[in-house]
Amino acid sequence: MTGKKIAAMTRRDAVCAGGTAGAMMLCRSTSLATGFEAFQNTPAADVDHIMWGARDLDEGIAFIEARTGVRAVFGGVHPKRGTRNALLSLGPRQYLEIISLDPAQRNVRDQWAIALENLAAPRILTWAAGTRDIQALDRKVRAAGLETSGIIAGSREKPDGTVLRWKTLSVGGHDGDVVPFVIEWDAGSAHPSVDSPAGCTIRALRLEHPDPGKTNRFLEALGLQVRARQGPRAGIAALLSTPRGDVELT
Repeated sequence: MTGKKIAAMTRRDAVCAGGTAGAMMLCRSTSLATGFEAFQNTPAADVDHIMWGARDLDEGIAFIEARTGVRAVFGGVHPKRGTRNALLSLGPRQYLEIISLDPAQRNVRDQWAIALENLAAPRILTWAAGTRDIQALDRKVRAAGLETSGIIAGSREKPDGTVLRWKTLSVGGHDGDVVPFVIEWDAGSAHPSVDSPAGCTIRALRLEHPDPGKTNRFLEALGLQVRARQGPRAGIAALLSTPRGDVELT
């Protein structure tokens, strides 16, 4: 899924060993965490899904399968967004979205299509937090004095022809993608974690930012548990439990 943000995104260099070819060598990033102990007390309960970007969908699927042992399945395309995705479950109501450019939608200038065009290597682009009442959350965030995108409806047709529907909400005034957008799934749509390949779970989410105090004010306003830590630049990492052991995804 994609949520339309109203703040400009920042891009961090996630190249492990020189460009996409180096990234496909499955080298481990050390930019956010040096050992799994760094993930202590970083809850992942807020996560609906992690948005992990790759310029080519097949390469992205192969990258994740090589690390986790689970092969994501094609999810569908985002009309007029220039992107398509593949999914794998991370547990109940949580999943990983591998998002890439859609070759059938060329010259689309959507925010995420532009970001994917400029990727030096696959990486986490942002994440989505889940809510069951997005209208109440919008009112709450506005009452706290923050700007929001307003509630935006989205949809995607699955390969079997069924249509998933959702609504998203973003807050403005922050820099980067550490602060998530929020998603509420339509009552008539099955959550993607239900029919995506299983075997992985998300154990922890780690957020870093040069100004964690400011970032955490946004996270608190959204009613989230997770908090950002001090870091040299904005960054997101997820600790996954997989059939091939613990995997740090950045």
